[in-house]
Amino acid sequence: MPHLRRCLTLLLLLSATLTQAQRKAVFIILDGIPADVMEKLETPVLREIARQGGYSRAHVGGEKDGYSQSPTISAVGYNHLLTGTWTHKHNVWDNDIKAPNYSYWNIFRIVETVRPQLTTAVFSSWTDNRTKLVGESLAEAGNIKLDYSYDGLELDKTRFPHTADRTFMFNIDEAVSTEAGRYILDKGPDLSWVYLEFTDDMGHMHGDSPQFYDAVKKADAQVGRVWKAIKAREAKFGEEWMIVITTDHGRNVQTGKDHGGQSDRERTTWITTNARELNAHFKETPAMVDIAPSLLRFLKVDAPEEALREMDGVPFVGGVSLSHLKATREGNEVALRWNILNPTGEATVYLSRTNAFSKGQSDRYEEIGKAKISAGKFTFTLPAESDFYKVLVVAPYNTMNAWLIRDDAKPKP
Repeated sequence: MPHLRRCLTLLLLLSATLTQAQRKAVFIILDGIPADVMEKLETPVLREIARQGGYSRAHVGGEKDGYSQSPTISAVGYNHLLTGTWTHKHNVWDNDIKAPNYSYWNIFRIVETVRPQLTTAVFSSWTDNRTKLVGESLAEAGNIKLDYSYDGLELDKTRFPHTADRTFMFNIDEAVSTEAGRYILDKGPDLSWVYLEFTDDMGHMHGDSPQFYDAVKKADAQVGRVWKAIKAREAKFGEEWMIVITTDHGRNVQTGKDHGGQSDRERTTWITTNARELNAHFKETPAMVDIAPSLLRFLKVDAPEEALREMDGVPFVGGVSLSHLKATREGNEVALRWNILNPTGEATVYLSRTNAFSKGQSDRYEEIGKAKISAGKFTFTLPAESDFYKVLVVAPYNTMNAWLIRDDAKPKP
């Protein structure tokens, strides 16, 4: 009888595994739409998605006036999402993408390395998104190869003749979104990135204007092609999909044409998702860097420990202990503070005086002490004098990090 009970238990576990819905994810970047514009326009597709999950204002730009402050520029924002880190780590400061630091693994590298059986895809006008940011086939970026890519349409001036009014970009986005919908419906890749540009072009040309608002509404319809494919696959195959739609930066207050600075409107973005496991952090004005760890958690892909502890983002799905870690130093005394999202348990605090990870090596951490999550703070004395420290806080449901760095040693482009 004990043997029979064990067999029945194993069969039940196997049955549960086989019947568990396969999880897949897609993220979409709609370029250059500030939150106030998104909130005042009729966007039926995005609103339908939000009704299943949620909508939240979000932010880019890192900590204003802090070591992580980052330009509110397109490629910079894309790499915040991809790596879950701010610019002081991933080293993309503008759209030239001169020298990305691939030591900070992007989400595609993590998925392709940890779960190579999963399939990946990119749909974009720029080839740079795949070749420079993801770093496909580059040794320093892990020699990863995406399973499918549909990009580089800006280079095809025969099919898409370049015109001064930039409406050719709308036609490119039409092609990109149509192919994304088709491929996702037919093949169901496990992780996909869709990038649409036309909204940013209309913002630069016309600022806050009917042309810009019309472009946003057109982008909503293009998202609808992907959303329709997802709903069809969920109905036909019983899959469980997470879709995240966001933008890479806002626009200036004066005209709505420009961006790159640190004004509130340039920094304020938004996130729309169908995710049903949203936690308290989603209501805290999450950041662009929170998207990658959230997608990985949904996909049940565990990033390598060294890569995970360098991520600046906090998952907005599933359990989470703390957020908004802040480290301040006066002399040799350090004060840590955090927002309490789940007071259960303790956080362990670690310290490193090196940043070898940024060069592809390992850092040595020493345990400093433990603190109750419910305390919301922890103070300690630095064990030795140094101009640079990395603080790592490991909590029951998530990990956070902070730098202690001299002002004259802050990263610069």
